Amino acid sequence: MLLAPDKFKGSLPAAGVADALARGIADVAPDWVCVRAPIADGGDGTVDAAVAAGWERVEVATTGPTGAPHTTSYARRGPSAVVELASAVGLELLPGGRPDALGATTFGLGTVIRHALESGARTVVLGLGGSASTDGGAGMLQALGVGITDRAGVPVRPGGTALLQAAHVDLTGLLPAARAARFTLACDVDNPLLGPHGAAAVYGPQKGASPSQVTLLDGALRTWADVIAEATGTDLRDAPGAGAAGGTGFGAMAVLGAEMRPGVDIVLELAEFGVKVRAADLVITGEGSLDEQSLHGKAPVGVAAAARAAGVPAVAVAGRSALTAEQLHAAGFRRAMALSDIEPDPARSMANAAELLRRVGRSIAAGAGGRLG
Repeated sequence: MLLAPDKFKGSLPAAGVADALARGIADVAPDWVCVRAPIADGGDGTVDAAVAAGWERVEVATTGPTGAPHTTSYARRGPSAVVELASAVGLELLPGGRPDALGATTFGLGTVIRHALESGARTVVLGLGGSASTDGGAGMLQALGVGITDRAGVPVRPGGTALLQAAHVDLTGLLPAARAARFTLACDVDNPLLGPHGAAAVYGPQKGASPSQVTLLDGALRTWADVIAEATGTDLRDAPGAGAAGGTGFGAMAVLGAEMRPGVDIVLELAEFGVKVRAADLVITGEGSLDEQSLHGKAPVGVAAAARAAGVPAVAVAGRSALTAEQLHAAGFRRAMALSDIEPDPARSMANAAELLRRVGRSIAAGAGGRLG
């Protein structure tokens, strides 16, 4: 039995979901072997997934999206590191939950990357997702030594709209280890940097940006793209994924030479999922809400695809499921089990997710050794 869930956002981290299911299974079938392999799709939980797979957790002091100090961590194994944007400068780190659409920065993310590089990392997986900022990755690059100045030669301040003043980018100070390292972006977003499908227009409102602020941010990112193109000789503003994480994908690809790959594929590799699934009789995966978005690169569907390729049945467990039986089958699931079927009230379901998941685990174990329909 392989337990490979994503987090139930607002209720339990992925490891907590796996633990609750395992307790329920043990209540009914104590002789079953349950292997826990919590996963993620590149957003929050990516570092935890690597640590659960045996990577070392490294704590580092950094700053959040508004500059407030805090401590976060990344995962390390040999010369490789896994860094997660969400845990460094994510939306959940906004003081008091108050958005700062115009001034939020990715500088703290660059601080974490710098720590990993200066500690010997030569390959870096950067999980994009949950960003609070729309600064095109400028703050991240400043933390790595890139200079960004206005026409008077004054360094621009943090934040997205400050890029309206950007006139020159100096790459000579870029950390040598950053030049030499190989960066991979774990992300499923294919938005360009600019325009109606770009970082500001699509994701700015989620970060508190009003329509007029979206226009300002899009203009700032356009200026940023212009000065980066002048500095690097390459224009990646229209590259798929350039708009990821408020344009952090653009900054990472244009300056760090980062390659973008589907987040769940990377996490499954980090967790050595291929080896584990071949030894399993059944895979249980899931997330808080199983819906149409899940079909577009979310972790449970990636797990189901890997299980199907290995010839192992997969069951989904979710807080709620909005997928039809046909959609579930096409995605590779034998069936889905939703906490909402046990507790229809969303607030109570989220508050008691661990106990409800334990009950689901009992149902799975009672399902005649995994014959679940």
